[in-house]
Amino acid sequence: MQWLELVLRVAAVTVAFLVLPLLVGQTEHKVMAHMQARLGPMYAGAFHGWAQLIADGVKFAQKEDITPRAADGPVFKLAPAVALIPYLLALIVIPLGPGDNLVGMDLDVGLFFVLAIVGVGVVAVLMAAWASANKYSLLGGLRAAAQLMGYELPFVLAAASVAMAAGTLSLSGIVAAWEPWWLLWQLPAAVVFFISGLAEIRRPPFDMPIADSELVFGYLTEYTGLRFAFFLLAEYVGIVVISALTATLFLGGWHGPMPETLGWLWMLLKTGAVAFLVIWFRVAWPRLREDQLQRLCWLVLVPVALAQLVLTAGVRVALA
Repeated sequence: MQWLELVLRVAAVTVAFLVLPLLVGQTEHKVMAHMQARLGPMYAGAFHGWAQLIADGVKFAQKEDITPRAADGPVFKLAPAVALIPYLLALIVIPLGPGDNLVGMDLDVGLFFVLAIVGVGVVAVLMAAWASANKYSLLGGLRAAAQLMGYELPFVLAAASVAMAAGTLSLSGIVAAWEPWWLLWQLPAAVVFFISGLAEIRRPPFDMPIADSELVFGYLTEYTGLRFAFFLLAEYVGIVVISALTATLFLGGWHGPMPETLGWLWMLLKTGAVAFLVIWFRVAWPRLREDQLQRLCWLVLVPVALAQLVLTAGVRVALA
């Protein structure tokens, strides 16, 4: 019976891993088409361009899979898989609702696990950059390493603030301890976490590692076909993970006006709302220069996150 339950949990997480990013990708097509008055994504499949994502998938599958002659073949081919796996593992411990039935694995150190595993994504970027044997790819990889090493600090500090407030590292425990007034009390940490999360997954305006106007396409320059599609899928899964983490840590997870039995639906709605915000940032905000990006991290986000930690510690002591 235990094996059957384990198989069902793994299957459910795998389905979420495959379906939710595609929904985010389709939503991005539509949101960007409306915001930028682009007609192309509205034509595939006739009604509101419902088949645009299918058309993209067919396009990637038909493209030739090329490995540069000077590339490190095994590392070059392995990088897309390494980019995907951390986000799959992160989804296992994010609770969708109350109880043990709506989380793949409820770890006592779930927050620590997610923060550690999401940081592995930079390894895939460095693998792709180095193995491509391309100077633009290498520059993009170095930019990604510098960016992620910087933004990892405010990312972790902001998450530590809400963990300190809840008194636990369990994601389910944090949601259970959450109170509505945390929306104001932990708001600075939420903003820092969200912005740092965008930098972690290299989404605009933090896409300096790609910077198509400067580096062709950065560390993805030499990738084609399905391998390129896997990197795009990793980006969309990253959006799902960051959005779900933001909803879990700072927006109360499954808490809301709906009955507790429908908490999973409320959690999905919150995750979708945060994902929409990620897409909106891509359309509305210009790419940051490298100096602006680092200045925002070290002179704004880190001090705010540290101040929030001090505030949280003070409130915890006062309420003890």
